[in-house]
This record gives sequence, structure tokens and C-alpha cells, in this order.
Amino acid sequence: MIDLAHVSPWLLLLAPLVVVLAYTVFGLSGFGSTAVSVPILAHFLPVSFLVPLMALLDCASSSFIGTVEREHVSRSELKWLVPVMFAGFAVGATILVRVPDHYLRVALGVFAMAIGGYSIANPGVHASISRLWVVPVGLVGGAVATVFGAGGPIYAAYLSARLGDKRQVRATTSALISISAFSRAVIYALSGLLLNAATGMGVIFLAPFVWVGLRLGSRIHVGLTQEQMRRVVGAMLVFTGLSLVARLVLQALAP
Repeated sequence: MIDLAHVSPWLLLLAPLVVVLAYTVFGLSGFGSTAVSVPILAHFLPVSFLVPLMALLDCASSSFIGTVEREHVSRSELKWLVPVMFAGFAVGATILVRVPDHYLRVALGVFAMAIGGYSIANPGVHASISRLWVVPVGLVGGAVATVFGAGGPIYAAYLSARLGDKRQVRATTSALISISAFSRAVIYALSGLLLNAATGMGVIFLAPFVWVGLRLGSRIHVGLTQEQMRRVVGAMLVFTGLSLVARLVLQALAP
């Protein structure tokens, strides 16, 4: 895990700014906090530390949006997605514990760029998709959520093709992330990834900045169309993923 005594003072300034940005994205879309924050903070901290930390922060943030817009949640979609999503958690937990952090960073950067690029290129939904897509979406989303804490873009892409209302997509995605975050927190605790002082101190330090980001994002959400929202989030994901991959490539090429 990490040694708090050797954490850079600059990180104490950068982390709150990143968290505000990440939860502004979460506030306007209902997902994206981890996909935005982890690729940036992974320059300084292990992915195996950041993902459990963000799961705890997501517990509170997704509950906030889910409570405020509870009437917009599609319960019919939840009852199909949630059981399959849980099956994906088991695969993801095994990967997170056993795969070296370096490979997780590369995969995280590529994943963020792929999802971001898709959101930019396909901001609108032109056709409804079959309910049968719930199986691959739930399995992959659950596994990706456990490894990267970033299953939200996958759920949102599926729900956008099933639901027409952007508020319903945001509220339902947020409800899924809330269930996912609480469940993953239990998995991380059982795996030993939450049993350290650094994670608790990180949650206490960053929680106020989560609230600031949520308030900003909720205000922005009102003035954006669903297409604009997907493009904004997509651009942020591409930038953060590219920055992480570029850093890793430069480190590999360095003598």
C-alpha cells in the first residue's frame, strides 16, 4: 500500500482539484467520477489503492443523486442489470488482487480512451437495443467496475439505448453505481484492500470536495442536452486516459 509519510505535498493540492472535477462530471452525468479521477491520480498513487478509495466516495455521491431523483430511476432496468452485475464482481475482484499495478494502469488508460472516444463519436442514440444485451453489459460492467471502479460509462451507454429521458438515464445509472459501490466496498474490505489508515484518511480529506463537485455538476446538467453531456464526459475520459498512457510509455523508454 502507500506510505503517508512520503506522499508529495503537491498531491494534497492536486487531489482536491481532481476530485472536484471528477464529481462535477458525476453530478452532470450520474457516472464518470472514477474514470476521470483514477487515471490522473494514478500518476502518483497505486490503482489498487485508488479504486477502493473512490468506491467509498462513490457510495455517498451516488446515494445523493439517487435520493434527489429517485422518481426517475427505472426499476425495470435495475432488476435485470443488478444480478448480472454481481456475477461480474467476482471476476473483477480476482483480477484486482492478482494483476500487477503497472498493467492495471495501462489497461485503465486504454479503457478510458476507448469509452471516451465512443462517447464523442456517438453522442446520440439512434435505435433501441434488445434486453438481451443486459448479459454482456452486466458481466463486463461488473468486472470493469471492480478492477477500475469505472463501470458507469458501460451502464450509461446501455441505458441510453434503452431509455429516452436523460434524467432517467442519469438517475438509473447513479442507482446502479450506488449498488455497485456499496457492494465493491464490501468485496474490497474482505480482500484486505480497505483495511488501512490511508484509505480512511483519504475519504475524510476528500469528502468535502466531492460535495462541491456534485453541486457544480447538478447545476451544469440542467443546461445540457444528452448529446452535449456525452461529448463533454467523453473528452475528459480521452484526455485523462491519454495522459496516463503517455506517462507510462515515457517511463518505459527512459534509460
